[in-house]
Amino acid sequence: MRTLLLDQTTWDLVIDASGDIAVASDPYSVAQDAASAMRTFLGEVYYDTTQGVPYWQQILGQGPPLSLVKAKLVAAALTVPDTAAARCVISSFESRVVSGQVQITTSSGQQQVAAF
Repeated sequence: MRTLLLDQTTWDLVIDASGDIAVASDPYSVAQDAASAMRTFLGEVYYDTTQGVPYWQQILGQGPPLSLVKAKLVAAALTVPDTAAARCVISSFESRVVSGQVQITTSSGQQQVAAF
């Protein structure tokens, strides 16, 4: 699977050496797509409002246990095609910002990490 490569700091498009929009391939593309799924708010995807993490409804301002937050993030990561397993490591949950990394195993058994 291929996807547009995103800068890990700004989460914006990256240009390759030729000046074209850079593309990521397996297994990193699956991990990056899982991280994108974890960053998506429930209802944000206009063509399928059932996708996303219920940040407003169950996480932000609610003070949930960290285990619930991780479970919601892993569930979002597992919606990405070719993702066989996912593990969420939260490094910070302050000032309404959740950050960390997702560690995924693809359906072909490859492992990859992406920050979110």
